[in-house]
Amino acid sequence: MHVLEQVQDLPKAGNIKAQWISLWIGPAVGIVLLIAFAAFPGFWPPLSPTMSAEEVADFYSANTAWIQFSQVTFNLCGIMLLPFFMVIVIQMKRMAGQSHVFAYCYLTAAVSGATIFALSNIFFLVAAFRPDRNPELVMLLNDLAWIVLVAPVGMLLVQFVLLGLAVYFDDGPNPVFPRWVGHYCMATAVAMVPAAAGAVFRTGPFAWDGVLTFWLRYCALALFVIVMFFVLRRTIIRQAIDEGVTAR
Repeated sequence: MHVLEQVQDLPKAGNIKAQWISLWIGPAVGIVLLIAFAAFPGFWPPLSPTMSAEEVADFYSANTAWIQFSQVTFNLCGIMLLPFFMVIVIQMKRMAGQSHVFAYCYLTAAVSGATIFALSNIFFLVAAFRPDRNPELVMLLNDLAWIVLVAPVGMLLVQFVLLGLAVYFDDGPNPVFPRWVGHYCMATAVAMVPAAAGAVFRTGPFAWDGVLTFWLRYCALALFVIVMFFVLRRTIIRQAIDEGVTAR
C-alpha cells in the first residue's frame, strides 16, 4: 500500500517540479531580455514618429549590428516567457468555480501576445537587413515595427482582465491567489489601454514613443511579471505542502 501511494504521488510531484522550473525560467529569461532591451539604441530614447525617412535610414545604417543583436535575442528568448505565464494558467485551473474557461482564454491571449511581439522583432530585423535601401521603405518597416511593438494591447488587456475575473470568481475556502491580485490585474489592464493610441498619434504622450504608450505599457508589464513571480512562488510552495510533495 505504501508503494502504491508513492506511485500515485508521482504525478503530483512532477506537476510541482514542472511549475517550479517554469517559474524560475521567468527571471532567467528576464535578465537576457533586459540586456537586449539595453542593447537596442532605438529605445534610448525611443525613436520619434516625426523623424524623416533619411533620419530613420541613417539610424539603421549607423546601428545595424546592435539592432540585429538585440532583435535576434528578443526573437530567440521572448517566447521563453511563455512557461512563466503557463504557471499562471495551471494555477487558474486549480481555482474553485467556473474558472477553466478563463484559464484557456488566458492561454490563447498569452500565445497571441508572444506572436505579435515576435512580428515586431522581424520588422526591425528586415529594416536593418538592407539599411541602404530606399529610405522611404526603411521608414515603412520602422513604422510597422514600432506600431506592432506598441499598439496591439487587446491580448494583454484580455490577459489581465481574465486573471482578475478568475481571482474574483475563486470563492473556495482556500483561494489560489489573494484578492488583491485581482485588483492589481485590473489596474495593470487599465495601464495597457493608452498604448493603443500609438498607432494614431505622432506627437505627445500618446505617440509610440510617449510616456503613456511605450513606457507605461512595458514598465507595467515588467512590474507585473516581477510581482507575479513572488505570488506564484508562494502559491506553488503552498500547493506542494497541501499535496505532500516538495517544490524543489
